[in-house]
Amino acid sequence: MQKIIVIDDDLSYLQVLQRRLQQTGAYEVAIYTSIAAALYHPAQQVHAILLDMMLEQESGIAGIPALKEHFKPTHLIMLTGYASIATTVEAMRRGATDYLAKPVGLNEILQRLQGCVEVDSVADTQPLTPAQVEWEHIQRTLLTNDGNISATAKALGLHRRTLQRKLQKHSPVRVRHS
Repeated sequence: MQKIIVIDDDLSYLQVLQRRLQQTGAYEVAIYTSIAAALYHPAQQVHAILLDMMLEQESGIAGIPALKEHFKPTHLIMLTGYASIATTVEAMRRGATDYLAKPVGLNEILQRLQGCVEVDSVADTQPLTPAQVEWEHIQRTLLTNDGNISATAKALGLHRRTLQRKLQKHSPVRVRHS
């Protein structure tokens, strides 16, 4: 049985994901609501870490190096409801092996854990829509300001509440054509 760690600040999501992963019979799952809580436990090798990008008190991206050092995972998969090229690149630069946008189904997670799906290229041949360009700019600015909403709003010339509304709408979906 392979060990997996899931870190997310949404306890009900953690419990559902833990139960569903364990029901497959292939995984032993430990759940944590913070990076600090996970790092408090003894170091051990794990198959994978599923890590939320925006935790209540911590940045998931900032925690990647410490988690990789402590647990030596084969896979470190970022989960986020705020997907962007900028955050994907930064997560991969810091050591993530994959990146999934929420909501994500159990089958998609299982495929990634088993290495059955090749990670999509960050570069895409489809041009970005104006909404996607705006989203990418906001995400890059947010990353530059270490996730600080007030500093990001100021840098973008937006009111803090306007920025929060834009972030709550989630990223614009990119339509793929076959």
